[in-house]
Amino acid sequence: MAGRLDGKVAVITGAASGIGLGTVELFAAEGARVVACDIQDEKGRMLEQRFKGQVRYAHCDVTQEADIAAALGLAKSEFGGLDVLFNNAGISDRMTSIAEVTTEGWDWIFSILVRAVALGMKHAAPLMIERGGGSIINTASIAGLQAGYGPIAYSTAKAGVIHMSRVAAAQLSPQKIRVNAICPGLIATSIFGASFGLPREVADQMAAMVAANGAKAQPIPKAGVPDDIAKAALYLASDDSLFVSGTHLVVDGGITVGGRHSWDTAMESPFATILGDLVPPPAGQAG
Repeated sequence: MAGRLDGKVAVITGAASGIGLGTVELFAAEGARVVACDIQDEKGRMLEQRFKGQVRYAHCDVTQEADIAAALGLAKSEFGGLDVLFNNAGISDRMTSIAEVTTEGWDWIFSILVRAVALGMKHAAPLMIERGGGSIINTASIAGLQAGYGPIAYSTAKAGVIHMSRVAAAQLSPQKIRVNAICPGLIATSIFGASFGLPREVADQMAAMVAANGAKAQPIPKAGVPDDIAKAALYLASDDSLFVSGTHLVVDGGITVGGRHSWDTAMESPFATILGDLVPPPAGQAG
C-alpha cells in the first residue's frame, strides 16, 4: 500500500548513507516530503537531484544546536511544517574497556548519540504542536539493551536514548506527539568501518562484508539491511502507529532472543555442558 505518508513532512538526520538513506528513499516513495540532513554534502546534493521538489538537503552537524534548529526550520519554510522527525545520525567508537575510556571520547559519543537527539526533539516539538501532533523516532540499538553488542560508551548512550524516548513520550504524547525508539541489530552499514577511523570508501566495503556474512549471526538467516530499519521507521511515522508511544521496537533478526545455543542446534547449552555427566539416564537404561 503506497502513499502511507502522503501529506507528511519529515526530517531525517544521517540521511546520506546507511539507514538514513534507506529511510529517505522509502519515505519519498510513500509520499512524504523530506529534509535530508547530513554532513556529506555531495551525497546530500545528489539526493536533491534524485527527488527534485520532494527532498531538500540540509548540511547539519548534529553536535551543533544551530544546525539542528536550522534543518528543522527548513521543513517549515520549504514544506509548510513538520510531522515526523527521525533522529538517526550516529557513530560508534572502538571496542574499548572501561579502563580505556577517555573524557574526550565519551563526550564526543554522547554529543552525537544523546544530546543531539534531545535537541532534535526540543526544536521539533513546537513545530509538531502547530500541526496538531506528530511522530518522533529515535535510533537506539540492541547495544542499549544487553551487554556484548557494542563499546561501553556507545552502549550506554543507546540505553539513554531508549529511556529518554520513554520520558519524552510521557511529556509529549498529551500533545499528540508520539515518541518511540528503534533498536537495530546487526545492520550492514558503514558505521562499523567508521568506528575504526577507516576512510568512507573502505567503510562501505566493510558494510558489504557484513551484508555477505550477517545471515550467520542470528536466528533469521538473512543479513540485516538498512531497508529493514526504514520499514520500521515507516510504521512509526505513519498513522498505523497512532496508538504507539513510549516504547522501543527491536529489529534484529532475533539475535537478542538468547545465547546462540538457544537457536543453533550445533551449539550445546552451557547447562548441558556442565550438568550432562551428573544427570542420571532414564529408567531402564544403563549409565
